[in-house]
Order: sequence, then C-alpha cells, then structure tokens
Amino acid sequence: MALIQLYTRYNRVWIPDAEHVWKSAEILRDFHDGDDCLQLLLENSTEHKYIVDSSPPELPPLRNPDILVGENDLTALSYLHEPAVLHNLKVRFLESRIIYTYCGIILVALNPYKQLHIYGDAIIHAYSGQNMGNMDPHIFAVAEEAYKQLARNHKNQSIIISGESGAGKTVSARYAMRYFAVVSKSGSKTQVEDKVLASNPITEAIGNAKTIRNDNSSRFGKFTEISFDNRYRIIGANMRTYLLEKSRVVFQAESERNYHIFYQLCACAHLPQFKALKLMSADEFHYTGMGGDIIIEGVDDRKGMEETQQTFSLLGLKEDFQSDVFKVLAAILHLGNVEIKSSGDDRSSISNSDSHLHIVCELLAVRADDLVRWLCNRRLVLVAETVVKPLPKERAVNSRDALAKRTYAHLFNCVINRINKALQVPGKQHAFIGVLDIYGFETFDINSFEQFCINYANEKLQQQFNLHVFKLEQEEYMKEDIPWTLIDFYDNQPVIDLIEAKMGILDLLDEECLFPQGTDQSWLQKLSNYLNSNPLFELPKLSNETFIIQHFADKVEYQCKGFLEKNRDALYEELVDVLKASKFAFLAKFFQEDGQSVPNMKGIKVKPAKPGVKSANKQLRASVGDKFCSSLSLLMETLNATTPHYVRCIKPNDEKLPFQYDSGRVVQQLRACGVLETIRISAQSYPSRWTYFEFYSRYNVLMTNEESSLDDKTQTCKYVLQRLIQDPNQYKFGRTKIFLRAGQVAYLEKLRLDRLRAACITIQKYVRGWNQRRKYQRLRQAAILIQQYVRGKRTVRKAVSAANLKQGWSAVVIQRYWRGFRIQKSYQTVRLAIITIQAFTRGWLARKSYSQLVEARKALVLQKYARAWLARRRFKAMRQLVHQVQLSFRVQQLRKKNEEQSKENCGLVERLTSLANSHSQAMDRLHALETQLEKSAIQKASLAAREKKAKEDASLKLTDLQREVDGLIIKKQTMEKTFEASAKQQQEKFDQIKMTLLEEKENQARLRKIAENNLDIQREEHEKELAILKEELRRLKDERVSLKMKLEDCEQMSADLQDQVAQLTKHVKVIPELRRDLSNLQNQKQTIDRRMKQQSEEARAKLHDISKVLSGSVVKEEVLLGITADYSEKTYEAEDLLAAFNGLEKATRTLENHRKEQKEIYETQIEGLRLKLDYLQNENSSLQTFFTEKNNMNENIRQEVIRLSSENAVIPELKVQISELQRQKHECEVLVEEQRKELEEKADEIKNTLQKKVEEESSKCRNFEDQTQVLEEAKTTLQGQIKDLQEENDHLSRQLQMERDAKIRLRLEAAELSSRNLDFEEQLDQKERVIKQLENQMISLETAQKAQKTSSPVPKHYLGMLEYNPEDEPRLIQNLILDLKPKGVAVNMIPVLPAYILFMCIRHADYMNNEDKLRSFMNATISAVKKVTMTHQNDLALLSFWLSNMYQLLNCLKQYSGEVEFSKHSTARQVNNCLQNFDLSDHQQVVSDLAICIYHQFIAAMERALTPAIVPGMLEHESLQGISSMKLRGFIKRSRKNNDDTETYTISFIIQRLSHFYSNMTQHGTEPHLIKQVVKQLLFHIGATTLNNLLLRKDMCSCRKGMQIRCNISYLEEWLQEKDFQSCNFIDTLKPLIEAAWLLQVSKSTDDDAKAITEKCTELNTVQIVKILNSYTPVDLFEKRVASSFVRKVQSLRQDHDSAAQLMMDAHYRFPVTFPFCASSQALELLQVPNSLHLEFLTMI
Repeated sequence: MALIQLYTRYNRVWIPDAEHVWKSAEILRDFHDGDDCLQLLLENSTEHKYIVDSSPPELPPLRNPDILVGENDLTALSYLHEPAVLHNLKVRFLESRIIYTYCGIILVALNPYKQLHIYGDAIIHAYSGQNMGNMDPHIFAVAEEAYKQLARNHKNQSIIISGESGAGKTVSARYAMRYFAVVSKSGSKTQVEDKVLASNPITEAIGNAKTIRNDNSSRFGKFTEISFDNRYRIIGANMRTYLLEKSRVVFQAESERNYHIFYQLCACAHLPQFKALKLMSADEFHYTGMGGDIIIEGVDDRKGMEETQQTFSLLGLKEDFQSDVFKVLAAILHLGNVEIKSSGDDRSSISNSDSHLHIVCELLAVRADDLVRWLCNRRLVLVAETVVKPLPKERAVNSRDALAKRTYAHLFNCVINRINKALQVPGKQHAFIGVLDIYGFETFDINSFEQFCINYANEKLQQQFNLHVFKLEQEEYMKEDIPWTLIDFYDNQPVIDLIEAKMGILDLLDEECLFPQGTDQSWLQKLSNYLNSNPLFELPKLSNETFIIQHFADKVEYQCKGFLEKNRDALYEELVDVLKASKFAFLAKFFQEDGQSVPNMKGIKVKPAKPGVKSANKQLRASVGDKFCSSLSLLMETLNATTPHYVRCIKPNDEKLPFQYDSGRVVQQLRACGVLETIRISAQSYPSRWTYFEFYSRYNVLMTNEESSLDDKTQTCKYVLQRLIQDPNQYKFGRTKIFLRAGQVAYLEKLRLDRLRAACITIQKYVRGWNQRRKYQRLRQAAILIQQYVRGKRTVRKAVSAANLKQGWSAVVIQRYWRGFRIQKSYQTVRLAIITIQAFTRGWLARKSYSQLVEARKALVLQKYARAWLARRRFKAMRQLVHQVQLSFRVQQLRKKNEEQSKENCGLVERLTSLANSHSQAMDRLHALETQLEKSAIQKASLAAREKKAKEDASLKLTDLQREVDGLIIKKQTMEKTFEASAKQQQEKFDQIKMTLLEEKENQARLRKIAENNLDIQREEHEKELAILKEELRRLKDERVSLKMKLEDCEQMSADLQDQVAQLTKHVKVIPELRRDLSNLQNQKQTIDRRMKQQSEEARAKLHDISKVLSGSVVKEEVLLGITADYSEKTYEAEDLLAAFNGLEKATRTLENHRKEQKEIYETQIEGLRLKLDYLQNENSSLQTFFTEKNNMNENIRQEVIRLSSENAVIPELKVQISELQRQKHECEVLVEEQRKELEEKADEIKNTLQKKVEEESSKCRNFEDQTQVLEEAKTTLQGQIKDLQEENDHLSRQLQMERDAKIRLRLEAAELSSRNLDFEEQLDQKERVIKQLENQMISLETAQKAQKTSSPVPKHYLGMLEYNPEDEPRLIQNLILDLKPKGVAVNMIPVLPAYILFMCIRHADYMNNEDKLRSFMNATISAVKKVTMTHQNDLALLSFWLSNMYQLLNCLKQYSGEVEFSKHSTARQVNNCLQNFDLSDHQQVVSDLAICIYHQFIAAMERALTPAIVPGMLEHESLQGISSMKLRGFIKRSRKNNDDTETYTISFIIQRLSHFYSNMTQHGTEPHLIKQVVKQLLFHIGATTLNNLLLRKDMCSCRKGMQIRCNISYLEEWLQEKDFQSCNFIDTLKPLIEAAWLLQVSKSTDDDAKAITEKCTELNTVQIVKILNSYTPVDLFEKRVASSFVRKVQSLRQDHDSAAQLMMDAHYRFPVTFPFCASSQALELLQVPNSLHLEFLTMI
C-alpha cells in the first residue's frame, strides 16, 4: 500500500514545533494527489492548515498507533523517524519511568537524576543467563550479552559508552563493570573483582570535576580492559586514558571546580597526616577558588578522601606512595599561589619571602633560586652565544601554569600505571571485555582545541558504528535469504580526511607548531589557502579568528585562539631540568622518563651550532594532536578486533531535575550520538520483522475461514499478506521471518482494529438484544406469577366454611394415628431383623478372630523354626567361607613373599649386569688406548723408513731435521702432560668405582640382615598359622563322627583328585631340566669370559713386547743423530720425505679404523650375548617361580579336599623355598665378589698399562726403525685375531639360535601346563560344589529329625539391638549408607529402615557401656551421610531418602532418651528399651544440624530442577485459549535461542514436577509436616521468580497477561486441593503474585480504583506497585495506559504502608525449618534385617 494512501481521516501526523520540536495533529480530511494543504486538528482543538508542495508532496511524518508507543526497541515502530523516536522515549521516560530503551544494537540511557531501585544484586542475577530482548532494556542486559558472546564465540568484546557530560557515562560504565564482577565471581584470594570496582573512586577523584552540566564530569576518556581466564573469571584489568583536560588544573569557568582530589585534600588539611603539606581552605588557593563555588551539594569531600585512601589501600598502594601523591598535589596548589610581579621593561620577579614558594620548594625538594630564575626567565641559544631573556609577567604566569599542568599530567599517568599494576594478577589472559567511557559530541558557544579533538574521536567512532550496523543488517538479510539491496548510509570519511589526511587540519597544525614564530592567525591563513575548496570546511565572513567544520552531527564553529599553544603543550626545558635535579625521587622520575622517550616528529632536524646545549623552542617534540591520533588509532584497532556493544547516554534536561524531559536537548543529542542514523538505515530497508508464529498469532483475526483451516501456518501468513497488501515490494518472506517496510505494520494494525471494532459492534448488538429479551421475559414471568397468586386467593376465600373446616380437621387426626401405627409396626420388624443380624455377625467375627489367633500362633512357630534353621545355615556358610578366606589369604601371603624374594634376586642380577657394563666400558677405554699406541707406532715406523732411505743426504738436511726433532720433543712433552692428566682422571674414576663397590657391598650386607630378620618374622607367623590350623583341625575332628558316612563316599573322589595331583607333580619334574639348561648357559658364559680374559692377556703381552722393542731402540737413534755431513749428497729432498710420511700416516689410520670397527662389532656381540644370558636367567627364574607357585597351589587344593584326613604341608614347602632363596642369594654374593675382584684386577692392569704407555711415549721419537717391523708383526697378528673373532661370532650365533628354540619350547610347555592346571581347578570347584550340596542336605535332614523329636520350644525374646564387631564398622557404613540405593529400599522394605538399624546399633553400644564404640559409630555415620549427600547433590531420590532417615533417627534418639516429654507417647516395651548409660543430647543436635543441611540441599536441588520452567510455564505460557497477550515485538539483533531447540515448558510441566517431588517424598516415608514445609518453600520460589521476571518485563504487564497468570495460579490451587493442602494456607506464599495479576486486570483510572489498590495490595510494596503501573502496556487500542496522576495518587495513599523499598523479591529466601517430634510405634525387636543389605555380620540381641 502506498504511503500517501495512509493520510486519511482520523490518522495522526507530526508537524514541526518551535518549543517541543514536534507536535501531534489529527487529519480532518483525506488527502489526495494534487491537494495543496492538509487539514489538521491540533491537540488544543484548533484547526491548522499544513501547506504541502504539489510535486512531489512533502507530507508530515505519520504518527504510530498508540499500541506501538512505548516499545522496548525503537526499531519495532512502524513509522521510523525522528518524532516517533522522540515521542517513544518521552512516553517511556515520563509515563513508565523507564530510562533504558533499545534502538537496534544501541542501548539508549536517559539520566533520571534520581536513585532507582534497579541495580541490586537480585537484578543482576535476574538478568544473568537471559537472552537480550527477553527482559526489559538495561545496562545489565548489554553486559550479559557481551559476557555471553565472550564465552560462546571466544572473541573479545567491547562496550562503547558515550554521551555528553552529565549524561551518566561514568555511572553506566561502573554498573557494567559491577555486573562482570558479580556474575564472574572466582572466589580467589586476590579479590580482583573488588579491586576492579575499587579503581573507580581513584580515577574519579583525580580525573573528574564539577562542570556547569555535571557535578561529577569525567574530564578524560577511559578504556578499561577487564581480563578473563579460560573459565571466564576476572583475573585483572587494565586502563588506558585519553586526552586529560590539563587546562582545568589552572583554569575553571564560573560555578565550576577543579579536580575533586584538590578539594578532598583541603577538606582534610586539619588531620595530622596532612599537617606537613601546610594546606589551607580550598577558597584560599588560586587554582581551586577560581570558579567561586567550592562545595557540591550533597557531597562530603572529607568522606571522599577517606574513600580514596581506602581504595589506595585496597589496591595495595602503600602509604609511602600515597604521601608522595599528596605531596605533589599540595605543591601544585601552592605553586598556583606563588605571586609573580611585574618589574617593568617586560620583566617579572618573585619575592624571596614568598611563603608558598618556599613550601613548593620544600615539598618538591628543588632549589628556590633555580625555580625563581627559570620561572621569570628563559634561555635562548643563538649561533654564537646563549642568552638569558627575562619574561614579562603574563608569560611567566603561563610558564608557572604550564609547569603545574605538566606535573599534574605526569602524576595522573603515574597513578593510572600503578592502578594497572595492582589490577594485574598471575595468570594468562584468555579474553577481555573493554568498557570505553568516552566523551560524546560537544558543541558550545566557544569551542577550542579540546572540543576539536573530542569531535574528531567521535567522528572515528561514528564511522566504526556505521560500518558495524551496515554489516549486521547485511548478515540478517543473508541469513533469511532476502535479496540484498545496497542501503545508502552517511559516510563521514570525508570529514575524517579533512582532519587527519596529509595537508589536513592536524597536519597543518603540526607544521605551524614547528615554526617558532607561528601564530594561530598564520595557521588559520594556511587552512584558508589549502582547505577553502573543501565543502565541509568554511570560514565565517564576519570573523577572522574562527573556522567551521561540518561534522556528522552538526556544524561546529571553532575559535582558533590557543590551538597552537595547546597542541605544543610546551614547557621550558630549564624548568624541566630543575625538576629533574629534584631530590624528591618520585617527582624527578616523572621528567626523567619524559626526557627518555623522544617520539618521531614531522619536520627537519637542525643541528645546533653549539653542541651540548639544546634549545627549548627548537627541540622536536610530539604534539598533543599527534599523540591523540596515535592513541585513537590504537583504540580503533582494539575496537575493530572486538565485537562492539553500544550505549548512548542522554541528558533529558540541563537543570538536572529528576524525570524532566526537554525535547530540544534530547533530539540534539540523538542527532549527535548516531541513534537517528540507525533509525534512518533501518527505515530504508524492512524495519518491521515478525516471525511467522508471531504474525499468525497477531493477525489471525484477518484470516478467512479457508486460510485459517490450513495446517501450514507459514503458507497461511503468506496468503494473508499477499491478499491484504497488493504491492509485493512492501514485504519480503524470509526463512523464519516476514520483513515489512515502514508503515505496513500500522496499516495491518488499522485493518485489525477495524475488524475488531466491527466484531465488537456485532457482539454489542447481540448482547444488548439478549439483555432486553431477558429483561422482558423476567417482567412477563413476574406478572404471570402475581396473577396466579391473586386468582388463588380469590378461590380460597370462596371455598372456606365451618363444615369444611371441621371435616378437614377430623381427616388430619385420623391420618396422624394411622401413620403412627404404621411407623411403630415397621420399627418393630426392623428391630427384630437387626438383632438377628447382629447375633450372627458377632458369632462369625468371634470365630474369625479365633482362627486368626490360631494361624498367628502357628505362623510364629513356623517362623521360629525357619529363623533358627536360617541362622544355623548362615552360621555354617559363614564358617565355611571364613575357612576358605583364611586359606586363600595364607596362600596369597606366601605368593607375595615369594614374589618379593624373586624381586630381590632380580635386583641383584641387575646390579651384576651394571657391573658387567662398567667392565665392558673399561675394556673399551683400554682398546682405545691400544689403538692410539699402534697409531703412534705406525707413525714412528714411517719416519724410520724415511730416515733409512735418506742416510746419504742427512748431512745436508741435518739442521732441518734437528729443528723437526726439537718440535717433536715439544710435542712429546705436551703429550706427556696430557697422558699424566688422563692417568690422574682414570685413577680418580677407579677410586670412585672402588668406593661404589664397597658401598654396594655394605648395602648387600645390610639387605642380607634385613632378609634374615624378615625370614625369622615369617617363620614365626607361619608357626602361629600352623597352630591355628591345628586348632581348627582339632575342632573339625569333633564333627568327624557325624560325617563319617559322607567321608566314605568322598574317599573315591579324593583318590581321583590325588591321581590328578600326581600328574601335576610329573609336570613339575620339568623344572630340574630347566635348571640344567640354566647351568649350561652359565657354563657357556664362563667360557666366553675365559676367552675374553685370554685375549686381554695376549693383548697385554703384545703391548709389553712392543714397549721392550721401543726401549731397545735408543742406541740406534743416537747413531742416527751422529751421522756426518759426508753423506749429504745422498739425502732426499724434504718434500719427498714429507709426502712419504703423509702416505704412511694415511695407510696406518685406515688400518687402525678397520681394526677398531672389528673390535666394536665384537664387543657389541659379546654385550648382546651377555644381555641374552641375563634375560634367559631371568626367564628361567620366573619360570621356576611360576612352577613353584603352581605346585603350591596344587598342594593347597589337595589339602583343602582332604583336609580332614591329611596334614598341612605348607611349612615344609616354605622351608624348601627359603633354603632355595638363600642358596640363590649366596650364589649372587659369590658372583658379585668375583666380579669385584675381576674389576680390581682390570683396574690395576689398566693403571700399569697407562704408566707403561707414558714411558713408551717418552721415547717414541728415538725408535723409528724397529717400530716398522713390530707394527707389521702386529698387523699379521690382528688379522689372525679377526679371523678367530669371526669364527667365534658364527659359533655364538648358532648358540643364540639354539637358545631361542629352547625358550620357545619352554613357553609352549608352560602354556600347556597352565591350561591343564586350569582344567584341574575347574574340576576341583565342581567337586567342592557337590560336597557342599551334600553337606547342606545332611544338615537339613538332621534339623528336620531334631524338630520332629523335640517339642515346640519357647520363642526367644529380642531386645531390639544389633551387635557388630568394631572391625566390621567400615563394612556396616559402606553397605548401609554409601552403597545403599533408595529405590530398592523404598520398594522392598520400610523406607526408614536404615535409621532403625543405625539406632539399634547405637542402643547396643549404650547397652554395653562402650563410649569409644558409640562415638566412633556416630562420627562415621554422620561423615558417611554427609559424603553421600554432598556427592549426589542433584539426586532428589537420594536426598529425600536420607532426609527421611535422618529425621527418623532424630526422633528415635529423642523417643528413647528417657525424657518424660518424649516418652509419654511410647509403649511400655519402648520405655523399657530406653538408653541407659549415655546422654545423647549433643548427638541429637548434630543429627538435627545434618538434617537441616540435607533439607536445604534437597530444596536447592528441586529449585534447580524447577527454575528453568517457572518463567515459561507461569508467565509466558497462555493457558486460556483465545485470549492472546502477544504484542508486536521489534527485531533485536541479539543472540537468541532457536525455538525449535528449546524445550517448551507449560504449567502442566510445573505441576508434574511438583507431583514428582511429592511422590518422591511420600515414597521415602517423609513426615507430612516436613512435606508441607517443602511444598510451601517451592511455592514461594515459584511466586517470587515469576514476580521478579514480571517486574523486569514491560511486555508482560498487560490485562490479558494478568488473566493468564491468574489462571496458572488456579491450576496450582487445584493441585494443592488434590493433595489435601488447602487447609495449610500455602496459597499465601503466592499472594504477591496474585496481587500483581489482580493489579494488571483491575481498572486503573479513578480515585476509587487507587483506594482499592491500596487496600487490596498488602503484600506488594510501593516500589513494586509503581513499577507495575508504570510498565502497564495495552495490548490493543481498547485498553488505556495508566496516567501519571493515577500513579502519584497511589504513591500518596501508600505512604503509610511502606515497609520495604526493594523492587525484587528474594527468590532464594528460606523459611525456618522445624523438625517436630513424631513418636514411632515400630517395635525394634520385631525388625528383621533383609539379606539384600548384605549385613550378615550383624547379630540380633
């Protein structure tokens, strides 16, 4: 439908207004194309003609229907434009007193200037876990959405809070951080959440100040990163600040103040800790008294200082740091009071007697003359000299103020850094949520550099916001498969380029700041030259000191004065040097750090003519604009990497009046903060978005019968919409939603209203006709009845006479007597029949009671014999089980001892292996030394050959050879030193090995003693066990007579078993063969060791021969050295000799490497064989142990079978094993001793060999000729050895293969033996079962014979006690408490039977006067019940079961305590069974406390199970069909759960859960009084949770929803009546909810209605009533909103009723629980312990 067609009569529009911005008017006549005006009726009943241009017509914006006004989301409005947004906010703010509203992804917050009850912990918990849009708009909802997306998407989040000063940004940020601190409580000792919240008072004290618009205005931007760990708990925080307003330190406008911290200091000047600061009143300081108003109404600066100091302490900032901060602040105040006087000729001076100057110097620890000098002068560095130039007074004052500003800025940064350090705790940051508290768009009468930077930051934020909104809109279209059309949105990139691009405003400003003579005027001239063509930049014609920028919000005119000075932020370097030289380290550190960081600057670096002196005005500094751009870029990078959430704070008025709405100011801020831009983007597309279910529920009244009969609701919605709206461009069908353009919802609402209005008229017509017909019928019936009475009276008067009266009286008398006679006769007949029936009945009852007594008597006799037979059966079975357990336990003990001995043997074998390894390593070192020796010998041989060939030419080369000999001698000396060092090292190693061997020997001796002691102890234990077995044998012989016949039958079976055991013993004979194999392997090992020894001896002999040969060649060397020069002509050239020497050296090295490789292969093979031998030995020992164990097991089985006729053979076998182990131990000791001796011999040999080698190396240069021959012989010898080693390797490989085959055979035989053994064990088990069956039959026959012979005995009387051994206490607790399942107990026995069993055990401990046993049992019982209930906190059945049992145990302790108060309800037998020796009143208290704890756990578990269904079932579910309370709900782009994935809860589900709880408690025997307390608590939780959610959901506050809630409550009332709880007044717990439902339904317009509400709503407090009235939302146009005057009337009437001011009910409140005494009629002596409890060890006393 075209928008122009909606301008019809009775519709309303918005027209501009000078005072209220927009005002409403009603259309008097339909508008058609071509009309030049629109006839309107204003709200003051005056007519108005709105002139409309003919082409195209610019019509005023349409007003939304009243049903859509007051929506939670502005995007839900049908008409999206500025007046609709403004009016919706006004209605919510003034009428509903709601300050939060959604606008798409933005939360709009209006400052109420009043404390509201919507920020408590109960509100936080109510919003926790809720999806955005389910609850009313709130800052907590935004925080919850950020926290939820952080945990769900694992992506960092950010909350961007912006707005004007005084709009409530700081408070909103504080509440957001408080929400995170509450919902992510970690419970850690660091209290990081408290620290994060505590940082706010400090930052507000040093960064906030009073302005004209706000008493607590933040004068800086703050981005707080709240860090979370991987479990999303707060682990720290970090703050970044932006653009602190430093100028406020030295200047404040009228009625404004400096930063709060200065006034807090002055307010505490009289305190002792601040005396040293010499402070005065704030109005006496220049920097704090400038604004004139030093006091803020309602603010106590002294308390503020206390809070600031407490916050410092909480953050861990010590008093030293605090005192340093206060010193700097006091110095700034005194610096402002330093008087600078003019001394003429552009000079200034400061008096030396200035008291404030001396205080400043004292506090800052600087020299007064330096400070005075450089405040009044400055230094200029020229080309040839340095000049000190005096400053006039004005520039000196500016220099003083610049010093104060710079000092305060450094102090501010220092405090922020220390806070950040205090907020960091150990732990890795997993993610963070950033809270940005930044200034909004500002435009004042005079705008300077600060406003320019603020608006520049807002331009960047607006650009990021536009892109984010555009992205979300596109994602929604793509998700719903809607064709994407490009939406035109405002792009402020040109404005950003104007400011930050090259040759932009900031670039030109920085360039002008580089020039010393640059001024604001010259900079403005540059702006005019470069930017005059930009359409976003203007220069006013009437002013040459201002320029205008067209921002996204509005045009702003800036004063260029002061831009350069503020951008430079210059402080003369001389003053900086003065502060750097301060002895106050805290202050000096500020300026030292400032001097170290020199950022990059634009411009040209000029080298000074005079090095060492820097000119202050030419030093390159980072400008304020540059720093701000950098920090802003970093901020934008951080925000772009997070998911943003937006909060826009709005000031409703400038007078700070509570709940006052200035439309002009609000619309100005809405334009500036981007809300209207969001509305415009939404309006261009499809702003109204409904799910198919919502559309069907809302507009089903517009459907035809054919459409409503369709099963597919989605298709039905499409048919309806296509029929109602002809233009398909006005809507789109998505996958789950219907998208409608602006105005279409209003059109649908109009059609719906018309249809409902027509239906109402029809209903009214028929109802009025029915009323008239009913009234007519009543009048007609009354007239007929009157006529009947009148006519009857006339007839009576005519018929009455004396004769007729007499005749009538006689008839009455006759009738009386006749009726009396008949009644008397019938009475006598009935009486006789009743007497006869009573006689027969009484006789039948007497006979029946007699027969029952006889049956009971017989049953008692049968029970007596049956119980006796069962007791004997249990005793015998237990005795036999004990015997078997004892035997198995002893066998296991023997096995464990045998395993320990085998482990000890394995340890000894491992030590032997380690010793063998060390031996092999020593041999390796020996072979390496031999290799080196052979190498040196080969070298000598090569040299000798060279010398022999060169004898003739030796005379010519004698000098050269002599030089070479000298070099060789030096080498020899170095080698001797190295050999000596290596010899020392080897000696030290050998000493260490010797010490370790001695220690191991001592340890072995110690272990041997320990083993002997253990053997003695084991022998004693075995002797004791033998005595016990003999005693058991003696006792078993007594039964031999009765079992003689049975034993004869079993002898044949035992003989067969003996044959089988004999077969097993045959298999055991294989063990000696295995031992022989082991001995053969050991012999082989010994032979290999002998061969190794022989080879090592041969090698040592060869080395000895070589040493002799080398020692004998000294004479030849001397002869060689004595050669004359006669043979010089026969010598060879030196090059030939060197070449020959090198070749011989290479050949020798190759041969040596080959020999070394062969040796390594041989050694590895030998080592492998050794390891295999060790492995085989271990395998043999394990097999031997295995067969020994099998043999022992067979012996034990045989002993068990023939235990009545054979002796126990365990001890001899054990002795044999012990002797075998001792023998093995002795062999191991011998082996260890032999190895030790061999190692000592080897060490001695190696030591001698090393000494010989050192001696041999000393003469290696003198034995050249003989070495050649010796090495050749050694070579041939080595070749022979290699062949021998190869043959040995082949032989060993064959042996290894044989060993592997033997091992495989052993494994196969062991597996066969084990399988046979298992078969034997199965046969033995079968035989044992047959024996047991025969024994049971004999016992039963003997019992039957004895029962026949003996007469019926006298029944035994029990005392109602259970006896158990102390060692059985853990079993009792385990079986009765820890392992007990409630289901089986509840079905098969008394529900509270465990309580009776526990008390019967307590009675026995009391009866035996055993205090230790009683205390131990009570403590174990309490601990076990606590453990089982804490472990199963969500198991309702188990908690209910133990709650009933603990309650019953408490009743038993009271009933049998002997107190008269409790004993009066007991029987005589129960009184006799009272406790005798101990007073258990203390234990009664412990059991009572435990029962209370279980009760609270039970309640908490039921609440956890019930809570998810309360709100959907009680509040959202519509039980009344046909009365839908569904209303248009706008599309909120937030995280919501899919309806298909969530479980649908109804009131029926809640009732089913309550019934389940009730049946659970009754099934487990819970007392009715306790059940009533539980039901009362659950009903209270249901009512409180439902009411709390109702108070926070404006969309639920309607008349129809009140009807639905009351209907759901009626279902609960029916359930209470069904369970007979109607007399308990449980419904009173739901009274607040019932009153709330009634309040939604009742009329709310007149004074009588207000009085009725006051009188009836007694359970709701005033805050709750006002909240419901303000939140009341009509579902249709037939309902009316609640007027503000009516709400105020109710408030005035409720003034005397205020008892509480809390909005939310405490849903977790617990009613006091009581456990009244209930006497039990159960006789303890008649209780039987079922076998299913496995408590056979309990004895009934």
